[in-house]
Parts: sequence; structure tokens; C-alpha cells
Amino acid sequence: MPQYLFSYAYFQKNFESKIIKEQKKETIKRLQKLVSPFILRRNKKAVLSELPDKVEKTWLIPFSQEESKLYYANLAQVNQELQVLLQSEKQDSIAILALLMRLRQICCEPRMIYEGIDAVSSKMKACLELLLNHRENGQKVLLFSSFTKVFDLLEEELRLNNITYFRLSGDTPKEKRKELVRKFQDGEADVFLISLKAGGTGLNLTKAEAVIHFDPWWNSSAQNQASDRAYRIGQHKNVQVHQLIMKNSIEEKIQKLQEKKKELADLFVEQSSGSIASLSKEELLALFTQEM
Repeated sequence: MPQYLFSYAYFQKNFESKIIKEQKKETIKRLQKLVSPFILRRNKKAVLSELPDKVEKTWLIPFSQEESKLYYANLAQVNQELQVLLQSEKQDSIAILALLMRLRQICCEPRMIYEGIDAVSSKMKACLELLLNHRENGQKVLLFSSFTKVFDLLEEELRLNNITYFRLSGDTPKEKRKELVRKFQDGEADVFLISLKAGGTGLNLTKAEAVIHFDPWWNSSAQNQASDRAYRIGQHKNVQVHQLIMKNSIEEKIQKLQEKKKELADLFVEQSSGSIASLSKEELLALFTQEM
């Protein structure tokens, strides 16, 4: 329905800004009246009333002193590169994403891109602590990450701590995938490591009572779909969903930006995506500043 909600410039000025920044109830009601005839909003708990509770928690993890030095040195360098990219006539989104990726990798595990680092990252230590706590409580865990290199490093720590695991990635053959799902559902492993591309949909893993998102996904709807590998029909126990975020980092900024973007859509549509793809130049620059 092109132009039903006017041009984006008009919509942003007369709806988005007034709702998000000014919290104007009259504007909310006006927009709801415009869109309500065309939207059917269904909440999973309303449709599937027999589902247990899902408890979501974000863990803000501080950098160690060495990690902080590394992160902010890279942030300064990235800022210089970004200024050059944004001055060009045509914005190079692939190059900008590469800059974002570098900072995200440092947040997750600096050993992914730097040789000569022996220490386990603060985030991985926090993740291991969660995994050990869940194992002590007899709870199986799904652990998602968009970086397969995270799993390469994490597997060593799991073996050292006698935590049994399966791993599913985009390279896993279809038959092997089915076998791993069956074995996990039969209780043959403590943890299921699942990559972003391989396990966001199509898996029924109700044996798990906890989900850990090692790194925040830019599409929050896809992250919810991943959590729902455990939180679905057949689940009879409460599910805990953990999101690991490095404090005062680009991860925390992305999370806050997603929440801001979702505020408007969540008034009308359940599980809006909050995609990072639609960032303005000002929002993009804000991601690469030290201020929170």
C-alpha cells in the first residue's frame, strides 16, 4: 500500500519522533487507528497457553584491563577509517560492516583475530560459568553464535571442564543434523553449539531449558526464532534465555539501538525485526563513539 503512511520523511517527523522521543499518546492512537484494520497481532502465550514461562536476561560483562586497551585502540582506528568511507559519494556498506565485525569479534574473543593471546576472553569466562551452573542443575543448554571461530575456541574449554557437547554448523550434512538433534533430545550432551546460519529455524530442541546468545544478533526477530528452538510446543519447563553483552561496547550500543527501533513497531506488530540495515548516517557514527 504505497504512500498509505505517507513518505518516510513525513512519517518520521509526524509519527516516529513524536512516539519514540515525545511519547505522545494522541499520535500513538492515531497511528494505531490507521494500521489496526490490516494487522493481526498474535502473542505466542495467548495462542499456546500451555507453554511455560520464558525468562530473558542480559548480562553486561566488563572488559578486562588488557581487553579494554585493545578494544579502544581498535575503536580509534575504526573511527578514522569510517570518516573516510562516509566522505565518499557512494556509501560502502560492506566495508562499514567489516569495521563493525572487527569490533564485535574483539568483544567476543580477541583470539579470533589476534595471535599471541593466551588468555580466555571475559565473555567466554562468563559463558563457561553459566554453562557450569546449568550443568550442576541438570539443565541442557542451546548456545548460539554467528562466529564459528567462537566454537573452535570454546570447544577446548568445554573439554577441559568435562562439559559434553554437540556442534551444528552450515557444513553439517542433513542426515548428521537429524542424528545430532535426536541424540540431544535423548539427553546425550550438556550443550548444543549452533551457528547462526544453521540453526535459526527448523529445529525442535525442547530438551534444553536454557538458551545462551554468545553474541547479539542484529536482527532481533531472528534471535527470537533461535530461542524458540527450545521454547515451543513440547516444552514443559521454564526456559531461561541469556544474552551476553560486553559493557560499554558496540554490542551494548547495538542492543540499545535495536530497542529504540523496536519501540515503535512493537506497538503494532509482534516480534518486529529491529534490523540494523536501516541506520542513518548519524546513528551509524554514534555506534563508533566511546559515549554510551
